[in-house]
Amino acid sequence: MRRLLWVGVGVAATVLVVRKGRALVDAYAPAGTTQAVDGAVRFTHAARTARETFTAAMSEREEQLRHDLLGDVDIDDLRERRQASRARPDPARRRPSTVPPDWAEHPVEDPDDDDGYTFF
Repeated sequence: MRRLLWVGVGVAATVLVVRKGRALVDAYAPAGTTQAVDGAVRFTHAARTARETFTAAMSEREEQLRHDLLGDVDIDDLRERRQASRARPDPARRRPSTVPPDWAEHPVEDPDDDDGYTFF
C-alpha cells in the first residue's frame, strides 16, 4: 500500500512539474519558439524516416544484386569455408624462410660501381 501511495505522489509531482514547466516556457520564451522546436522535431523525425527507408532499400537492392550475381548460394556458408581454409595453411603455399642456395653464389655488390659514389 505504501508503494502505491508513493507511485501516486510521483505521478502527481510529474504532472505538476510538466504543467508548471509549460507555463514558464509560455511566459518567458519568445513568440514562435515552440513552433521552431516543433519544426525541428518534425525535421528530425523526417530525416530519421528517410534514413531508415534508404537503409532498407539499400539492403534489399544488395540482396537482389547478390542473388543475380551468385544465384542461390549461402553466403554465410562460403564465409565459414573460407575461414576454415585460412585456419589450416596449405604447406605447398608456404614461403621459404631461408635464402635460396643459388643466390649465395652471386656477388652482393655491383661490380660496375667502381666510382665510389654513394646514393644514400
